[in-house]
Amino acid sequence: MIKVRQFIHSFGWPRIIIGLFLLSLFILAPFVGVKVSTSLSDTLVRFGMNGVMVLAMVPMIHSGCGLNFGLPLGIIAGLLGGTMAIQFNFTGDLSFLMAILLCTPFAVLFGWGYGKLLNKVKGSEMMIATYVGFSSVAFMCIMWLLLPYDSPTMVWGYSGSGLRTTISTEGFYLHVLDDLLHIQIGSHFSFPTGMILFFALMAFLMWAFLHTKTGTSMTAVGSNPVFARASGINIDRVRTLSVIMSTWLGAIGILVYQQSFGFIQLYMGPFYMALPAVSAILIGGASVNKASITNVVVGTLLFQGIVTMTPSVMNSMIHTDMSEVIRIVVSNGMILYALTRKSEVTR
Repeated sequence: MIKVRQFIHSFGWPRIIIGLFLLSLFILAPFVGVKVSTSLSDTLVRFGMNGVMVLAMVPMIHSGCGLNFGLPLGIIAGLLGGTMAIQFNFTGDLSFLMAILLCTPFAVLFGWGYGKLLNKVKGSEMMIATYVGFSSVAFMCIMWLLLPYDSPTMVWGYSGSGLRTTISTEGFYLHVLDDLLHIQIGSHFSFPTGMILFFALMAFLMWAFLHTKTGTSMTAVGSNPVFARASGINIDRVRTLSVIMSTWLGAIGILVYQQSFGFIQLYMGPFYMALPAVSAILIGGASVNKASITNVVVGTLLFQGIVTMTPSVMNSMIHTDMSEVIRIVVSNGMILYALTRKSEVTR
């Protein structure tokens, strides 16, 4: 009994309730004609697609910069890397690797400027981050039309200039991680080994960094900046580093998402991508000043599991295709719930 209470205390009632709801959907699925194997496979794929973008929240939370609502800035860096890899006609695994390399300078530059800005507005980071994220997306809506791309795969056919709204990754880096060590069991279950391993690598690197001297300094800055300053830590430099890391992870995360999704979505595509990532890590048990890799894994699984399972089960129950409506209602509902819990202290 004591162990049960300790588990509830450490894991938290909100995550237990959401987890039980997700479990009930999996139990109900066979009775309404939904294949559990397919749903589980879809959940794992969505976890792999979104995991790195959720992981991008960790460094900024550790440094005290709060939740990264400016994630679209990192996503834009990733979009620049992906479109440049296609522009230079790299294909296959090399295309994905070059997209990562090409997006890195943009992510570092954007993150550095973003970090400098947040250092000027201490105490209002999340509000300013929201403005940065939204304004950067609006600015790039102009730049996608003006940048000198000329690849026929990407530009508008009738004008020969300006990038299309949606660009296919087929022939370039489509499914380079999905197909890596891919495991297929039967006709309905597949395990995205490559994406899971890539997320595990990123998560391990983040965990290892947080246990270095610099990572410990970052945690100290977030938990007690007065003590950190007294210890000789350059607070502004550590905060800027955390923002650069978060921006870079956001850039890598969108590339992982694109190679699985099959399309690059420009213009307003990055606009709302920060909210699901923020919600996932909050649902996983993080707060505005404390987060762990476990919070990322648990939160992403719960969020993506609910978003995947609810439309499938509901559609089968009412025999009407309302999947997109239900998905929007459920995802936005979880986002609203998570944001109202942002002050919750991680157990």
